[in-house]
Amino acid sequence: MIIEQRTYSFKPGQLDRWLKKYETEGLPIQKKHLGTFMGLWVSEIGPLHQIVMMWAYQGLGDRETRRAAMAADPAWTKFIGEVWALDAMISQEVKMLKPASICPPLPAA
Repeated sequence: MIIEQRTYSFKPGQLDRWLKKYETEGLPIQKKHLGTFMGLWVSEIGPLHQIVMMWAYQGLGDRETRRAAMAADPAWTKFIGEVWALDAMISQEVKMLKPASICPPLPAA
């Protein structure tokens, strides 16, 4: 099992607009293809105007297969074009995390 941690930084004042579009259009498409959505968090203290989202996968191959299916979905292609047109995002960081030996069991992906 691996966890994908995605951190996005936004221009001040743009996060809420992006989040509303993602919640109503992007997230349903991702849930259809990617499997186990672990959550999305908004920064409150520290670097502001950021979100962190996490997805669970059985492994890198599972992630690759699921993301390829999502990329082939015309609804996702449309959403990505529209969300990039918002010009709200500054940066994106993706980390792949594997559990340490002391990690509690993760939900099945």
